[in-house]
Amino acid sequence: MRRFLQLIALLLVALILFAVLTVIGLTIITDGNPISFVQTAIIRWQITARGDDLDQSIGTDATPIRFVIASGDTPRGVALNLFEANLIADADLFVDYLRANNLDREIEAGTYFLNQTQTIPVIAVALTDSRGSQIPFRILEGWRIEEVANAIDNNPLFGFTGADFLAVVGAGAGLSVDPAFAAQVGLPPNNSLEGFLFPDTYSLPPEITPIMLRDLLLTAFITQTNDAGIPALAEARGMTMFEVVTLASIVQREAVHLEEAPMIAGVYTNRITRGMRLDADPTVQYPLGEPGNWWKRITQADYQGVISPYNTYRMIGLPPGPIAIPGLAALSAAANPTASEFLYFQAECSGSGFHRFALTYEEHLANSCF
Repeated sequence: MRRFLQLIALLLVALILFAVLTVIGLTIITDGNPISFVQTAIIRWQITARGDDLDQSIGTDATPIRFVIASGDTPRGVALNLFEANLIADADLFVDYLRANNLDREIEAGTYFLNQTQTIPVIAVALTDSRGSQIPFRILEGWRIEEVANAIDNNPLFGFTGADFLAVVGAGAGLSVDPAFAAQVGLPPNNSLEGFLFPDTYSLPPEITPIMLRDLLLTAFITQTNDAGIPALAEARGMTMFEVVTLASIVQREAVHLEEAPMIAGVYTNRITRGMRLDADPTVQYPLGEPGNWWKRITQADYQGVISPYNTYRMIGLPPGPIAIPGLAALSAAANPTASEFLYFQAECSGSGFHRFALTYEEHLANSCF
């Protein structure tokens, strides 16, 4: 009897030890939450039957959609927002997929660019890392600030509108920019930032604001022009950077082939020196610009009919400010024009985009295509 009781006791100890080890094992395996482990296992089993739904995107439109996860958003809240944005068809399935793949605690606050061709698994993984989200943005040489605003409106990734951007770069922007920048380039207080939004291709952070974009473009202008030695060239000629940019903006619109930019700048410089009007067609186009047609084709009547301080067929000297965004080639040409005696130029009749240059008005007329 005593031996029997000893065996029973040993068996109980073994059972207790097994139970303890089992609990410890489950605790380790389930990360301290066996109930959640069981629930997750059930969810994994359930979604195995939803493979077709997981592999099916909601649409075929690959247009990027800006999607923001705020700090504190729950997986359920994220799923409902994805559903409202028409990026997924089933919010419950999305939550289940996150849970089944241990992604529910990996969702990261930030801005993402998603599209309707992406499946739930693709979107779920994408939402765990916002570092790859960037806004590609290109500004072309020869654009005016309204065309930059149009490009913003045509890019669905921005969190603001072109009008928002114009509010910080339009007329009077000289009063709100960094005073050091305004002083460095000689920007009049009431002027816009026309001409100073440096043209390039940019990768922008998704949280960028109108002011951040403005300042980034102005910094690029300072960096690029300094690296090219343009301020020193301007100073040597007794010009402010504002004057250089104004002249360069006209050259940019005139020079189809930028190798001609220094020669065209030289012609305008000669005319300024002699007190002649610039007679530059782009300065007539500038005040005529309107949404949808910022660079109108001008008529003979426009040369005198357009009443504007920008119209250099009526006004002597440079216009009140830049008319477009010049690139480095045009800026360099304006600061260091080709020395010549030419006072006139006009496009070749072949349509090549190159120009014929003339010393006298008679030669200029002889170069006419009519």
